[in-house]
Parts: sequence; C-alpha cells; structure tokens
Amino acid sequence: MQLSDFDYDLPEALIATRPARPRSAARLLVADGGILNDAHVGDLPDWLRAGDRLVLNDTRVIPARLNGARRRMGAQGETEARIEVTLLQPRADGAWSAMIKPLKKLREGEIVTFSQTLSATLIAKEDGQGVLEFNLTGDDFDAALAEAGAMPLPPYIAARRAADAADAEDYQTVWARHSGAVAAPTASLHFDDALLDVLRAKGVEFTHVTLHVGAGTFLPVKVEDVTTHKMHAEWGEVTPEAAAQIAATKAAGGRVIPVGTTALRLIESAARETGAIAPWRGETDIFIYPGFEFLVTDALMTNFHLPKSTLMMLVSALIGQDELRRIYAHAVDQKYRFFSYGDASLLIPR
Repeated sequence: MQLSDFDYDLPEALIATRPARPRSAARLLVADGGILNDAHVGDLPDWLRAGDRLVLNDTRVIPARLNGARRRMGAQGETEARIEVTLLQPRADGAWSAMIKPLKKLREGEIVTFSQTLSATLIAKEDGQGVLEFNLTGDDFDAALAEAGAMPLPPYIAARRAADAADAEDYQTVWARHSGAVAAPTASLHFDDALLDVLRAKGVEFTHVTLHVGAGTFLPVKVEDVTTHKMHAEWGEVTPEAAAQIAATKAAGGRVIPVGTTALRLIESAARETGAIAPWRGETDIFIYPGFEFLVTDALMTNFHLPKSTLMMLVSALIGQDELRRIYAHAVDQKYRFFSYGDASLLIPR
C-alpha cells in the first residue's frame, strides 16, 4: 500500500479560506451505497433516519497562536526579538509544548511577553520544540489567552490570510465545551442550532465525546509504505454515558455516524479492547487505513481531505479505494470546496 495510492490533483482555487454562511449552507456530497448525490448540509435530515445517532466531538479550540517579544540585556544594551508561538498540547506538569519561531533566538530561562497580563518562560527545548511555563493558570490563563491569542488556522489557510476576529467563531463548533484542541473537528463546523433542532425533531440522537485535536493532524506522511507510518497521539474520552448511548443504538439497529474523523478515531479506539464500544480515557494513536475492521462506525460525515494524508487513508478504509477516487473526482469536477472551511460529504458504505 503506497502513499501514491492516496494522491489526487486539486486545483488551488477549490481550497476554501472562509466557511459557507450560514454554516448549513455548505454543500454535501452524499455517497449512499455507491450512488452519488449532490445536496447541502441543510438537507442532512433527508438522509438520516429516526434512531440514527450522530457522534459529536465537543473539544474546544484554544486561541493557540501567540505573538510576543523576548528582551535581553547585552553589552550593547537591551535587544528585542519577535517570537511567534503556537501551543501544541498541555503537559502533565502544567507546562505547554509549543512550536516557537525562531527557537534559536530564545534561551532556556528567558521570558516571552505576549500582553500586559500574559507571559511565559522557556524551560526546555525538546525535538525542535519548546516547553513553556506560563505566568498564569486556570481561568486566569484562559482569559489572558483569549485576549492575546489568535485561532490556529491550518497551514493551507494561514498561508493565504491571517486569522481575524471572524475565525474566533467560525473555527469553533456550536457545541464546543472542553478546551484543549489546536485544530477544529471541521466536519462539525457545518452544524448550527437550527439544523440540530430539525434533526432532533426527526428522531436523530446525539452523543458527545471529546478528542483534543493536535497539530499533528497536519503532519505529512513521509514514508512510501503507509503501513509503517507512526501516528501522533491525541487525548480523548468516551464517558460511560456516551458508551451506553452508542451501545443502545447499536442494539436497537440504529446507525452510529461519527461527525468527523476525530470522533471516528475515538470511538474505534474505545472498542479495540473488548470488540464493542466501552468507556475509555487516555491518549490514542490509532492509525486507520485499508484493511481496518470497524467495530462501531456505520457511516461517516467528513470534509474533503488533503492528498496523501492519513485522513484519506481512513476514508478509504471505510468505503474502499476505488470509491474514494470516484467521490473525489466528482467533488473536483463539481467544484466542491476543500479542507477545513470547505464542504462536506456523508459516506454510507455499500
């Protein structure tokens, strides 16, 4: 299984840099048992049944991108260096792993000031990243970060424009609850309260799980034999209540449909030990590629993913490589919008 098996040609003009408005106005490509249908996310109730259960990732994206300054006294007086920081994940000791540019201009023990209230000390350098200890914790840290930070837009958007005030809302799901992600579960961005109300009225049920999406989701696959790729780890939780809800839907014959690859990876991680959904908490580095046995997932709602990405491999595992190529060729031909702020697909295997 080669990396080139998951490649495709994408015109740059199809990469979305802003979301559809309203959220549910985004287009939806429905692949139902091999038949392709062009629709909109607002039409989702037409494709779901009473008793189906959508699994939603309730992680909350933090404004993880910070711009600050390092000041240093030397023989020539005080010098200043601008420092860019992208928070990656919290550590057990309360510090944060972070990408720092330029890391070489920062020494261990030096302080970076981001605002009048927020600063951080570099306490270590590890594997080309920095470890930062902030001057605030808890709610005080969250408030200061919200004031000083910006949304960590994906590289393919950040290369085209800077994050702005609109992204603080656009890059967050309407049900975001638990802070800790540095990337959004993007298929969930298409839902608004009105659509959720229509789905509830139809008898579609919802379960919330938490997977804190890390920056590793954007890391490229660097090996040609994809089976040798090592996935990054992300923290997640399936509560006993969530596991019970999903199990009840399976027992009743309803379909379990994760919204997004993050929710899918989490519920499949929670089923690995026993063969069925169970409460689960911890870090998962599950890698899903063709040949994977799905124990919980019956269908998937997801956006259109980067060529040669692990997410393309996951989708291929669910619907098959030939079907994947056909769906993506159709999406390009019909000028669907791609990636995080782009359109969505509902994939119901044959």
